[in-house]
Amino acid sequence: MKTIQDLEEINKPREKLYKKGAQALKDYELLSVLLGSGVKGKDVITLSKEIIKILETDFTSITLEMLTSIHGLGKAKASQVLASIELCKRYLSDKQKIRISSSRDVYEELIPYKDKQQEYFLCIYLDGANHLINTEVISIGTLNQSLVHPREVFSYAIEKRCASIILAHNHPSGTLEPSLSDINITKRLQEAGKILGIDILDHVIFTQSGFYSFKEEGIL
Repeated sequence: MKTIQDLEEINKPREKLYKKGAQALKDYELLSVLLGSGVKGKDVITLSKEIIKILETDFTSITLEMLTSIHGLGKAKASQVLASIELCKRYLSDKQKIRISSSRDVYEELIPYKDKQQEYFLCIYLDGANHLINTEVISIGTLNQSLVHPREVFSYAIEKRCASIILAHNHPSGTLEPSLSDINITKRLQEAGKILGIDILDHVIFTQSGFYSFKEEGIL
């Protein structure tokens, strides 16, 4: 049987939050406020401390099975914890990610390559909200279909489950006009993307002084 002191201890985190704000609470206290109640034979403070032990060892890859291994913790409360963790991870990661929303954004992302003396063909990989996942060098040298194969372009996109990609390459000569080879490669990759369900949003040619967007020019 719980004493009044025990009950006060269980209710303290919520009271502390009211008086001092969430930042004043310890990790297990925050979790106990989120859970609201314990489980049969285990009060919310004890339960929260057990969950925190698991989170401290493997926060990034926590699973439902790991949480339900705690005696008395069912799927409902475990799902509550998982959903809260995932929401926080998504919110924080979205704030940190770069969003590519224009050809100017593409150009700024590729500034490290604008002074290269050889042609660099690159792919910018994006998620469903156009957040940058990664920028990869696909080939170095004069562009042709053997160097820029759909397999090389889309393998990373498939692995990382990207929603779309943006193609880009520099012209060391300084000219921004696309060559016939540039246009043909773009169309070939666009067809491959349609089959795979991965959109090619743009192809940007860039130099030291500027850029050319296939999308803005109506080619894509």
